[in-house]
Amino acid sequence: MTDQRIEGAAEQAIGKTRTGLGRLTGDRKLELDGRLTEYKGKARDAYGRVIDGLDGLVARAPADYQDTARKGLDFARRKPLLTTGIVAGLAVVLGALGRRR
Repeated sequence: MTDQRIEGAAEQAIGKTRTGLGRLTGDRKLELDGRLTEYKGKARDAYGRVIDGLDGLVARAPADYQDTARKGLDFARRKPLLTTGIVAGLAVVLGALGRRR
């Protein structure tokens, strides 16, 4: 279990607590903040699941590529937001190339 999954679960719990407290007190801002925190936690947990899955793939990769793949995963663990942006950018570019053909 990666740090992202642990932090994601904690953020989800905090978000649910804030949402419930906001509903109980009638504070719409607190409720909205709680929902946002909960969704951020879910996203972080999903990112952690992906990283865990990729870690298993690295273990099955050919020995020549394992070191490079581990460096890439370490980068993804340290900079999750930048990694997500890079992957999203690549998806947009590949999607655009696919439509032109």
